[in-house]
Amino acid sequence: MKLWSVEQKKYTSIDNKKYETLFTLANGYRGLRGQLEFTKLGQKGNFIAGIFDKSSAQVTEIVNLQDPILLNIYIDDEIIDMEQCKVLAFNRRLSMLEGVLYTAIELETRKGKIINLKCERFVSRNNVHRWAAKYEIVPVNFTGKVFFESVIDGTVTNSSQDPMNLAKHFNVDEIFDVKPGIGLKSSTFDKKISAVETTRLLADNDFGNIFKSRKYNMLAEKAREVYSSILTQGELYTVYKLGVSFTSRDKIKNITEESKKELDAFTVDGYEEEKEAHKAVWQSIWNDIDIEIHGDDEAQVGIRFNLYQLASSAYEGDEKISIAAKGLHGEGYKGHIFWDTETFMLPFFIYTRPKVAKALLMYRYNTLQGARKNAEISGFKGARYPWESADEGLEVTPKWGFDYDGKPVRIWTGDEEFHINSDITFAIFEYYRATGDKDFLINYGLEILLDTTKFWQSRVEYNKKEDRYEINGVIGPDEFHEHVDNNVFTNFLAKWSIKKALDLVQWIKKEDALVLKKLCNKLSLNELDFKAWETIEKKMYIPTSKDGKLIEQFEGYFNMPSIEITKFDENGMPEWPDFKGLKIAETQLIKQADVVQLMIMLGEEFSDNVKKENYKYYEKRTMHKSSLSPSMYSIMGITVGDTHNAYKYFMKTVLTDLKDNQGNTDFGIHSASNGGSWQTAIMGFGGLSVDKDEVLNLKPWIPKHWDEMNFNINWRKTRIYVSIRQDKIVVKATNSSKVKIYNDEYNLKKDEEITVTR
Repeated sequence: MKLWSVEQKKYTSIDNKKYETLFTLANGYRGLRGQLEFTKLGQKGNFIAGIFDKSSAQVTEIVNLQDPILLNIYIDDEIIDMEQCKVLAFNRRLSMLEGVLYTAIELETRKGKIINLKCERFVSRNNVHRWAAKYEIVPVNFTGKVFFESVIDGTVTNSSQDPMNLAKHFNVDEIFDVKPGIGLKSSTFDKKISAVETTRLLADNDFGNIFKSRKYNMLAEKAREVYSSILTQGELYTVYKLGVSFTSRDKIKNITEESKKELDAFTVDGYEEEKEAHKAVWQSIWNDIDIEIHGDDEAQVGIRFNLYQLASSAYEGDEKISIAAKGLHGEGYKGHIFWDTETFMLPFFIYTRPKVAKALLMYRYNTLQGARKNAEISGFKGARYPWESADEGLEVTPKWGFDYDGKPVRIWTGDEEFHINSDITFAIFEYYRATGDKDFLINYGLEILLDTTKFWQSRVEYNKKEDRYEINGVIGPDEFHEHVDNNVFTNFLAKWSIKKALDLVQWIKKEDALVLKKLCNKLSLNELDFKAWETIEKKMYIPTSKDGKLIEQFEGYFNMPSIEITKFDENGMPEWPDFKGLKIAETQLIKQADVVQLMIMLGEEFSDNVKKENYKYYEKRTMHKSSLSPSMYSIMGITVGDTHNAYKYFMKTVLTDLKDNQGNTDFGIHSASNGGSWQTAIMGFGGLSVDKDEVLNLKPWIPKHWDEMNFNINWRKTRIYVSIRQDKIVVKATNSSKVKIYNDEYNLKKDEEITVTR
């Protein structure tokens, strides 16, 4: 199990918030942060996807709901609290294979009583409304009265440790006794979305129930039940806490009554049965997503951790939710959805769990009306997707934040980072190319493509003197430079998206002309618009060096002073150089991959020589002040032959949270880095790409100390198994499929296995 586990071997309260993120348990419907029951220090979190509220906060944010986890244990009058007790033994282990969090603690109270606790917790993948915990308790050196206090806490706030932004987002509407068990129903302030949590304690040993008496009461905004027991020294006792969650988003008439029924059903099924069903679902997921690395244990655990967190953050059951930048793991970035989802995470789902990928893309379709409103508010036509999105697709980027020195700064990304439109259209084509899902493209994707292209038509500016179209006053992926003109990432992807929209128009005319007619009516488009799109696409300005080999990140970038990066921290991340009196925006230093990112997304558009020259140029100027960046340089490093740096960047990516190399894992997982880890493994070391003829290509390279890397991908309803070794590549497909390996084409028959030696 070593290669399937993440372990915490020593308890230090200062690390609580980091491990709460690492040990978050989620199933796509909800996430419970990995808080320890037996300490009050940390940052509790109960997040149900799609529940947002603004009320007194700066902007709309994900709601940290009532906390159902809390269980207090008292030995007579002493509470078991890790900050007050002596910690004799401690171990926490997340089993990624099972999706179960295991904790083992031995504590000595101030009065010298020693208790041994073994705990388990899971958030069910079998039934997304269920979660549960199990506690095995041994009184080591005493016999006496023990109290078990189960609480659902309705006093939870967002930003509880940030006084200036503290906000509560829900009313406690009802606290009730389930007899046995407790419940608490809340509703958000703005939209009155209801959420109910019900829990029940069960306990037994060889003789059955161990509880001697019960008391229920409510304390202000808390539901509470307490049981008393007499425990005998040296004997083992087991207590279960079963939990059930529902919200009004579930479209159930009476969620309180439904939660009670579900809690009774859970009680009948029992903890162990649900746990086994949950583990079985995880096994099925791992069959789809696992990447095996032989010869590098740290890389193996690291990649599995990233795959686990990605798979935990989404499911196919709700087409009106997406993955936030911090997953369901914390309040970071206020639970907002960014370009991260489509650009970094979606490829993982497209090639491993395409049903989930479709649900994530449907979120963008279901928030298309909000995107149209954004365009209208900012004076443009069509659909303009928000840089930060919540439940409606309206722009929810904060207007103000703080810079690296803690000074207040205006945040311009919500006003200027327009490339989000093309990131979404790129994801639509990536999904269609890999799955062949024509129904999605016709009924949903096409409308997004046409309406976002309508936006570009209204956003571009014609430079009469140069006879070209420009996109001025923008921010590209490199957010160090604001208000720039003709950012290549923005312009090139807009050009590409317009071309794809035009291609689709011609395709749908033959495929189903009625669909196009209806959409033209709905979106107020005609042939004159299509002609205008053709002109814009052909004349879009792409700044380059005179010889065309070096792409200028934005117009005027090459004229800025170049400052050399010379120092790196203990994690191998660049340290700030001497700006020589300049502001960072006045230099060529960039925050993250920008041009390099473009060349990975649209690899078939650039020659090998252009990729190599630009990688070499921009790698020296990138500060990697975003967790999104190292993975892109790893992939491009392999592509251009800089394999030493490729491995270094890969390890930075997979260990982003495990080593907290960005310094902010406390606030939630780095979901884009999770996705970047998969891309680096599959598109980098696996060498996976799709050429202009839409043929799958494999050009793998693995580090010398790796013996083998194995993975599966889905390609047009075919599962393709790939095994890469130092001297050969083994490929097998479940259906007939064409694939190129090192540029040689192979036609695989159903279930045929081929071996290509290097």
